[in-house]
Amino acid sequence: MDPDDQREALAPYRAKRDFSRTDEPAGAPEGAAPSGPADVALPEGVETGAFVVQEHDARRLHYDFRLEVDGVLKSWAVPRGPSTDPNAKRLAVPTEDHPLEYGGYEGVIPEGGYGAGPSLLWDRGTYINLSHDRTGAPVPMTAALAKGHLSVWLRGEKLVGGWSLTRIENSRDGKEAWLLVKRADAAADPDSDITVQRPRSVLSGLTLDDLRRRGR
Repeated sequence: MDPDDQREALAPYRAKRDFSRTDEPAGAPEGAAPSGPADVALPEGVETGAFVVQEHDARRLHYDFRLEVDGVLKSWAVPRGPSTDPNAKRLAVPTEDHPLEYGGYEGVIPEGGYGAGPSLLWDRGTYINLSHDRTGAPVPMTAALAKGHLSVWLRGEKLVGGWSLTRIENSRDGKEAWLLVKRADAAADPDSDITVQRPRSVLSGLTLDDLRRRGR
């Protein structure tokens, strides 16, 4: 991504936060190469990047699902968290782009700040873009996002296998919303509630309550 485009993409994120009060990352300074949450080495021509999921107890408990695309983390708030049941359609509400450095963030955002409350690094890993058109031709992530449907193969510590994000209109308020759905593959498990069964941080081993009690 061009530095000017990246600065514009992250402007809403930075405008909402006072970095003198929160330890959330502001992103790489202008002219510096951003450091992502994971290094990826795959054959040439395979579009890939990092993904993270952060459990965040702000005004309401939710899970922030983030994909590295074009130099930023494209982000969705998933109120009920990801499900390994292919029949479960989880609402995913778009939020502002985050800097790549946010992929390693875990902490407690102070009271009075945007998103105040504990944010736990629930999962992390890499993804492979599986998006394609009706003829089977690959569709780049930026184009898939614009079209409103993307498919990825996740290689996380908790989430594995194929997942899709599809844009819908939220009938309650007419605003944009998406659905996050697990694909029916070998990693699918309709009988599992992965957010309950595996609540701990992949970074610290803490639960959300542990992080809240620790207060930082």
